[in-house]
Amino acid sequence: MENLMNKISQEGLALSDAVLKVDSFLNHQVDPVLMKEIGETFASKFQRDSITKVVTLESSGIAPAVFAALTLNVPLIFARKRKSLTLQEDLLTADVYSFTKEETNTITISSKFLNEEDHVLVIDDFLANGQAAEGLIEVVSKSGASVAGIGIVIEKAFQDGGKRLRSKGIRVESLAKIAKLEAGKVTFVNEGSFV
Repeated sequence: MENLMNKISQEGLALSDAVLKVDSFLNHQVDPVLMKEIGETFASKFQRDSITKVVTLESSGIAPAVFAALTLNVPLIFARKRKSLTLQEDLLTADVYSFTKEETNTITISSKFLNEEDHVLVIDDFLANGQAAEGLIEVVSKSGASVAGIGIVIEKAFQDGGKRLRSKGIRVESLAKIAKLEAGKVTFVNEGSFV
């Protein structure tokens, strides 16, 4: 997706060889026009897959996922990372380790929102080591629902998450694939270098 890669190259900041900061348009401040385009792109990639629900993880996956769900005309469910007084019973859970935050969260979805008749599109902002995606797949699987695939906004292709998921036969559609991060420089897979 050219607009996304341009946005990453113009506003993204490679803080190290593993961390890309995109808080100006994706995971703090949100560019709604870009998120709408991203959501529509995911919807077009999965339009023939009879999607009944879109599932994401709070909070950075919500913006692109809501536009995908809107385009597909299906509900969006976001897994919660924090305990809620209103979400106490019949929970589907999985533990997810965040390498960026160096913490483990138990993610939860109410079982009343997913069942064996659902065909789910999972969407997330980043794919690096694959922990979040695997946690979402685990939660969906516990409900009896099936996963059509995973839509990823930015994949760090130099880390093993995408390879591991694909080796398990999971369809992964990434809109921007990063080959390498260096201080101040992002290199995209098959796209050359961008500052």
